[in-house]
Amino acid sequence: MPARGVALSRPAGRVGMSTDGAFDRFTRTVDAAAAIAGIKDAALLERIKTPDRIHEVSIPIARDDGSQAIFTGYRVQHNAARGPYKGGIRYHANVNLDEVKALAAWMSIKTAVVDIPLGGGKGGITVDPKTLSRTELEALTRSYTERIWRVIGPQVDIPAPDVNTNSQTMDWIAHEYGRQSRTISPAVVTGKSLAHGGSAGRDTATAQGGFEVLHDALGATGESIDGAAVAIQGFGNAGANAAILLQRAGARIVAASDSTAAVFAADGLPVAQLVEHKAKGGSFADLADYETRPTEDPLFAEADILVPAALEGQITSDNAERVKARWILELANGPTTPEADAMLERRRVKVLPDILANAGGVVVSYYEWLQNLHTEKWLREEVEARLAVTMRRAYERVSELATFKRASFRLAAYAIAIERIAAALRAESTEGRIVLGR
Repeated sequence: MPARGVALSRPAGRVGMSTDGAFDRFTRTVDAAAAIAGIKDAALLERIKTPDRIHEVSIPIARDDGSQAIFTGYRVQHNAARGPYKGGIRYHANVNLDEVKALAAWMSIKTAVVDIPLGGGKGGITVDPKTLSRTELEALTRSYTERIWRVIGPQVDIPAPDVNTNSQTMDWIAHEYGRQSRTISPAVVTGKSLAHGGSAGRDTATAQGGFEVLHDALGATGESIDGAAVAIQGFGNAGANAAILLQRAGARIVAASDSTAAVFAADGLPVAQLVEHKAKGGSFADLADYETRPTEDPLFAEADILVPAALEGQITSDNAERVKARWILELANGPTTPEADAMLERRRVKVLPDILANAGGVVVSYYEWLQNLHTEKWLREEVEARLAVTMRRAYERVSELATFKRASFRLAAYAIAIERIAAALRAESTEGRIVLGR
């Protein structure tokens, strides 16, 4: 029987690159950071930018009504010079190849910034998951896994949750991978449920890591989370947990939004009630006690700290001047375009970039992977303590370089990352010469 696997698999992911898309923004930022890192080798920079492999698959499923549907899925393996590919899988109607390439590339940078021995990858399916039943979501996930299982694995490529995926999704993938490979391999994915080898602390890791970075960044300038006004765009895992942690530390959450609407309260929103409302399947659009506003409005709220925790490309050259916050904690991937970044820097708005600020998720995913490989189970307190040390050490290194080079946090973080990736690439190449392609 012919393999029902990858429909399209290719190296050299620059082919067909959008000139103004997310992946192009990544390559331009690498070029800018290379000057800070002192990397002038064009072939080396090309290796850092170019995905190792792109996998595109057609995913057929049977709908509950008996009809058939076919969806498009991707898995981009960007760079494995420092370790196995690592990155989430998202389900969203706007998923496309350019986006997944950028997300995979950002993962390569992110794992290098926090200095864990992993590379970067990302996956996604172009689908609105809200239109599928639970049975259909499981069928979609298993069909996708059936088509990519040969190119993932505990020592090859380790997926994780992302937008609109969760521990249940990862449990399905791990089980289907085991069926296809005839192995028991919990380390094939991270972000699983605790019952299936997940790690304590993974559910709050992205927000916790961002909290540690923000705490130290504010402390370095004599400021504090206590008493700060915070606006949050996006109320999924990262946004909701950030709201909980920041409120617990004394901040007022003055604005928040989900994918349907935004709500505001100058004296602080009742975070626990919002979390409970969302957990019951509600949306901000149906909150009767609040006047709802457009989902992007928290970006422009009267706040000290802005937390973009939704999707990429939210703060652009068209709206950056409307941002009132003095600090931005990027818990979303790529929420700020380079043009907006420059505008914010001119206004002295401090941006704690995604590749540092939201790296807590992949750090604890790394811990989960280690626990699975060594059949260990760490306590939540141990996970959180290790995470705090890793995030604070990474922030300190980025802050030092940013100060020394008079660069933004983002360019300093990129410079650190690409130098670490470059060192790994040089080490694996004959006499240090970099040759395109493997």
